[in-house]
Amino acid sequence: MTLVETETSVDFDGETLDIQGVRRVAEERAVCAVAPAALAKAAANRRLFEDIIQQGIPVYGVTTGYGEMIYMLVDTDKETELQTNLVRSHSAGVGPIFAEDEARAILAARVNALAKGYSAVRPELIERLALYLNLGVTPAIPEIGSLGASGDLAPLSHIAATVIGEGYVLRDGRRVRTGPVLRELGIEPLRLRFKEGLALINGTSAMTGLGSLVVGRALDQVRQAEIVTALICEVLQSSTSPFGADGHDVARPHRGQIDTAANMRTLLHGSRLAVDHADLRRELSAGRDENGGRGVHRTEVYLQKAYTLRAIPQVVGAVRDAAYHASNTLEIELNSSNDNPLVFEGKEVFHGANFHGQPVAFVMDYLTIALTQLGVFSERRTNRLLNRHLSNGLPEFLVAGDPGLNSGFAGAQYPATALVAENRTIGPASTQSVPSNGDNQDVVSMGLIAARNARRVLQNNTRILAVEYLAAAQAVDLSGRYDGLSPAGRAAYDMVRSLVPTLDRDRYMADDIELVAAALSRNEFGRAVERAGVELR
Repeated sequence: MTLVETETSVDFDGETLDIQGVRRVAEERAVCAVAPAALAKAAANRRLFEDIIQQGIPVYGVTTGYGEMIYMLVDTDKETELQTNLVRSHSAGVGPIFAEDEARAILAARVNALAKGYSAVRPELIERLALYLNLGVTPAIPEIGSLGASGDLAPLSHIAATVIGEGYVLRDGRRVRTGPVLRELGIEPLRLRFKEGLALINGTSAMTGLGSLVVGRALDQVRQAEIVTALICEVLQSSTSPFGADGHDVARPHRGQIDTAANMRTLLHGSRLAVDHADLRRELSAGRDENGGRGVHRTEVYLQKAYTLRAIPQVVGAVRDAAYHASNTLEIELNSSNDNPLVFEGKEVFHGANFHGQPVAFVMDYLTIALTQLGVFSERRTNRLLNRHLSNGLPEFLVAGDPGLNSGFAGAQYPATALVAENRTIGPASTQSVPSNGDNQDVVSMGLIAARNARRVLQNNTRILAVEYLAAAQAVDLSGRYDGLSPAGRAAYDMVRSLVPTLDRDRYMADDIELVAAALSRNEFGRAVERAGVELR
């Protein structure tokens, strides 16, 4: 439970938090602070709210009960009991506990939503949550129990429970009771006042926090997919023509397509293997040997039609666009007041449904679909490397030794294919509404399930891509084409070989796949390419 110092802090102001900021707090344990202006705004909003209460104006969940008891007035001397009972009764999450970085992302999202300044909580409550992040006090949050409306009630209640000294926090990856940890740190639990229990739990911060990590990591995964794709284009001596700028920037200017095409040009820069269209035309018109001294039938390469080598900007670029769209939605949600009711100066108390997670649920389902296709694309390229009829002369299954005695990558393809099939079974959650709460919550978003689904596909893809990286490196070895690789291609190959040796004879393959998958999950291939001086979009 220690803080890792970083060069700059992340400020929660309710206005400017982005996905990168969430990742820095969650993954890098960056120092964070609540902006003074946000605290001042929250204090003023609390005073305004208390004036409303003193006037005897009924406010949902504040001077009234919840749900079917909405019209039953509650005595003002019951404020702490009412809020505490709400937190306790909704701390009903079950199943696995979110990982520490995920829980920190969820907590960061809740801090920033309250820092927006319309939730009528005391500034000290917002500061307490930020203190948790800085001290490494991480609530233990079960993954299952949210319907995504009224927000992520169950998971956020497990955060609120720790604020009052109850529930559990994580220590060394295991859950321990909150009370002793707070006493050890000299932290006094807070007594919740009117609106504060409701404001803590009534919002979309679980789906938004987790979704922010998934989207940020998805973009890392897309770049690493582009890196291995470029390596395979090199080892198969494919044409660079499909990545020409005019075909994308001018002819079909989807942002993701433009960015992926640009990355492919960058990754292939300096390659002596990938075939340039203009060079090929000059060679053929000059009557040079059709093989061009590169051991490949040049007209075959020129007319290459495999979509996994030609439609990369169109398919992977579309995955990028799904991630961009999700990122935009999540960053709006990160900087939104998504609880109920909300208090605005000079206006009636807003009783609405900003807690409904439908926008987040939709984009996380969209991302799930897009990431599933990214896995499909990867597995199909792996299959191309393993098929001697499609691999430009490479041996079947990339067997290095005696093919009668060795199976090479035949077995390694199975988990990739199985994971593609598994990803396809993960259907949309945003259409799975099941009414609850006496039918008061008659249409719910299932947004946290959608975020968890996207995370599952993302994790499956690390293993699908791991098989592709291993096969690509093996193809480099068997073809003897390392010296012709681009700087990016050499960096990717070298990273694989720093983890796993060449497959010169059959061996236990599971460890190889898991080692490379773990490196992918840490974006190590992206960083390796950056160290080689290759900057990607």
